[in-house]
Amino acid sequence: MRLKPLILVAASVTAAPASAHSPYLLPNGFVLDKGGHVTVEASFSEHVFVPAVAMQSDDFHLVGPDGAAVALKPVMLRHLAVLEAQLPADGTYRLTSGERQGRIAKAALIDGIWEFVDPRRTLPPGMVPVDMQSVTRAEAFVTRGKPNAAALAPTGKGLEYRAITHPSLIRAGQPAAFEVLFDGKPLPGAEVEVEVARAGDVENARLPMITSDAKGRFTVVAPEPGLYFAMTRHRVGPAGAQPARSYTYALTYSVSK
Repeated sequence: MRLKPLILVAASVTAAPASAHSPYLLPNGFVLDKGGHVTVEASFSEHVFVPAVAMQSDDFHLVGPDGAAVALKPVMLRHLAVLEAQLPADGTYRLTSGERQGRIAKAALIDGIWEFVDPRRTLPPGMVPVDMQSVTRAEAFVTRGKPNAAALAPTGKGLEYRAITHPSLIRAGQPAAFEVLFDGKPLPGAEVEVEVARAGDVENARLPMITSDAKGRFTVVAPEPGLYFAMTRHRVGPAGAQPARSYTYALTYSVSK
């Protein structure tokens, strides 16, 4: 499959986003029959794949088919960052922003759930908000030639997906299995938001919310071929010297016929 032009999938300004300013990486191709180069868009968006805020990271990198990591240097534009990566050998590559330390805002444990709170909001007596830092990671996988699994290995750090079904082999109408991990351990009960990109001034299609099972696993059945975006958020309170954190993991992948 030849590389496609860089995709900028627009959504209607009235569309309901998966969440405000979601992070994403968007390569201009996911499967290459030949050639050794890919261009990647990195941004935050209120409407997925419509770039709004250029993504900055000190840890953009590429994990190759041998499991080795190579740093990527972004070109920063107003609404997006652009990365270029060489794919010198056949196999599967992981494109990643790495873990990004983001904004710090006030949060409170309300009815057992950590929520960001407006400073003007009146909280129940005795409830003291804490500083919560956002931590985000966006990823995508591309394959040159025959796929392999080395680059799929989880990092064991923070929030991430472990691909059980190879991302380059996902087909429409067939189940694709993943596992949600937090610090290397399965995360049960995690909510997974999935969108199907729509070209032009059209709202993205959102699949019903998915929840990981007791083993942290979930399955997505893509209703049609196309470009998909999956995202999970997980918030944890402060523990000792560890501040409260709001983790976001986002995966862009392509579904074939």
